[in-house]
Amino acid sequence: MSQYFIIDFDSTFTQVEALDELARISLKNHPDREKIYQQIEDLTNASMEGRLSFSQSLENRVKLLQANREHLKLLISHLKKKVSTSFSRNTIFFKNHQDEVLIVSGGFKEFITPVVTEYHIKKENIYANTFVFDDEGNIVGYDRENPLSQEGGKVKLLEELKLEGDIYGIGDGYSDFQLKESGMIKKFFAFTENIERKSVAEKADHITPSFDEFLYINKLPRAISYPKNRIKCLVIGDIEEDVLAQMRKEGYNLRQREKIEEKYLEEAGVLLCDEANQPTSEQVAKAGRLKVIGCFGKVGRRLSEAACENGIIIFDDPKHNPRSDDFLPKRVIAFMNEGKTHTSCNFPDLQPPRVSNSHRLIHIHKNVPGILAKINDVFARHNINIVGEFLVTNPQIGYVITDVNTGYDTQVLNELKAIEHTIKFRLLY
Repeated sequence: MSQYFIIDFDSTFTQVEALDELARISLKNHPDREKIYQQIEDLTNASMEGRLSFSQSLENRVKLLQANREHLKLLISHLKKKVSTSFSRNTIFFKNHQDEVLIVSGGFKEFITPVVTEYHIKKENIYANTFVFDDEGNIVGYDRENPLSQEGGKVKLLEELKLEGDIYGIGDGYSDFQLKESGMIKKFFAFTENIERKSVAEKADHITPSFDEFLYINKLPRAISYPKNRIKCLVIGDIEEDVLAQMRKEGYNLRQREKIEEKYLEEAGVLLCDEANQPTSEQVAKAGRLKVIGCFGKVGRRLSEAACENGIIIFDDPKHNPRSDDFLPKRVIAFMNEGKTHTSCNFPDLQPPRVSNSHRLIHIHKNVPGILAKINDVFARHNINIVGEFLVTNPQIGYVITDVNTGYDTQVLNELKAIEHTIKFRLLY
């Protein structure tokens, strides 16, 4: 049976509401701009939360815009930089599902099409409103015959399309939920990466904090193997808000505590701590899910070695550099995203380039002879082509990154984990 993916644009595919952004461009020099901005934003939220009909909201917002074609050009440039992070990294999904992905929005084609077509989305699969212009290029209205300009427009459109198959809806607003309410789609996923509207989220089949989560749940191809919102980041001690903001932006599930408690450490994939609140070597040995520690201070030798023996990388700041509020989280993120170990205090140094159209596998093992041969034997027996491979060692461990062609049986992963002397194995993307 066919599958279709109905994706909203504003605050879903992009991080922002496009008409709100257009107002900030078109009214930049207007003496009452702040007042008008607020009116437009209030109208947007009222319709997205189901407190005002979409048709009323749209009509009132367009009247307030005072925009023209030149303003639209500036808006498009702005929106291209505001594509939601988890959408922008999953281009491969859109490329592989061009016929099944539909952008359905109460926004306008004039700014939606130039943004989403860069992600392999077909023009004929973009459903949105269209502006009406006067002879001088000013926006003077919109096509009122378009069902998407009307209340319940998305439902009306799907009735016209008569898609046969399982339909999944992804969006942040009430108009997206109406598709589920109408019974026309199989599941509605409330997208909360940019904004969470409680009145919508509480009615959804599933809340998806990122597009990665949606792809993971539905077992679809994705840029990262495991959604970051499912990875707990334990924060202990005096950690600056700028650091936490970086981790939140990446999508990690932050949990803050005053001191280390083993039950929380054992659930964490990432640990951020200050020098006064480091885990003990015994604690890291029990932290089976922990992959990386970022310590804002100096890490002792005993902890460094114990972490290495258990396949846990550490990035620390022995000199208390003021720039570490930016530097350390970037190192942690680079390791989690790409496997880079540069500047680690306990892992051998490796900075592999990203290889497109491949899967990246990380294998950490005791530094004994013959492991690389065993890894490659698994790939050879399963006829898997290696497109890049990197091995570095220190006295304790060997660290291997292998990039392989897409498409293989999951049995391969089980065999790699079962190699003798394996400490940790991870499918990165």
